[in-house]
Amino acid sequence: MQWVGGGVVWSIAAGVPASRLLEAGSHSRERAAGFTFVQISDSHIGFKRPANPDVAGTLQAAVDQINVLDRPPDLIIHTGDLSHLAKAGEFDAMEQILRGLKQKQIFYVPGEHDVTADAGREYLARFGKGTMGTGWYSFDHKGVHFVALNNVAQLEGLGQIGREQLDWLKSDLSAVADSTPVIVFAHIPLWAVYPEWGWATEDGEEALGLLKRFGSVTVLNGHIHQVMQKIEGHVAFHTAMSTAFPQPAPGSAASAGPMVVPPGKLRSTLGICTVNFVPGRERLALVDTPLMAGGEVESCSDRR
Repeated sequence: MQWVGGGVVWSIAAGVPASRLLEAGSHSRERAAGFTFVQISDSHIGFKRPANPDVAGTLQAAVDQINVLDRPPDLIIHTGDLSHLAKAGEFDAMEQILRGLKQKQIFYVPGEHDVTADAGREYLARFGKGTMGTGWYSFDHKGVHFVALNNVAQLEGLGQIGREQLDWLKSDLSAVADSTPVIVFAHIPLWAVYPEWGWATEDGEEALGLLKRFGSVTVLNGHIHQVMQKIEGHVAFHTAMSTAFPQPAPGSAASAGPMVVPPGKLRSTLGICTVNFVPGRERLALVDTPLMAGGEVESCSDRR
């Protein structure tokens, strides 16, 4: 498990999770066969506490890094907590920053901070047009089926998907061939990262059961403000770091919450994580680039 990073750049080629660094040369034809997209999460625009008094500035730094990627992404995914208090001005500020992205195609799911103040009315009015229920939907892109879930609308300790959404998910997946790569994204992890802190989805196992027949499944989440990976069979889980502030590793503090780091270290805990999926490979390589001058590489790890 890897505990650093920020946004996530995913490259999909034939849907098989295997990866290496983005680089020129012998792998360019493999990359050309697929596509890339970027995951960002937990912007918390409106947050003003000591853990990060300038969350707009760090979101802007993430936007700047995305815009200079060697390969422009096909789309952007934001996995929730766009705002901190679901205020209209916070959503306005976040949208203004994201307008600076060269890639304008952005897909959202809500975090609990986006819905608890007004039952998600402001979020749905802005980002939920054309979605089902409280903001779930699916779409296809270059042979990959994407599923966006809302697991925060019934938040009572653990995340919940709910019967209506689970029934929709079963129906949605019934039309998808087993060989189709599937990418699911939601805010709270679908697997039990640390239930004691609410870092799990109560009915996540039922949703994952509907995905077992597919040969390649990737599940993307935010919420815990740190990168954590797990692979179970054909399912790869990845939880992204916040662009706003870090949280402690599970069980390492009395409770979850914004974590203050030493002066000058904040941007080394936030950044962009570049991941490649290459056909025929079982290795998933993760390289985290922090939001600091020069774009130094924070770490690199391989997981089989």
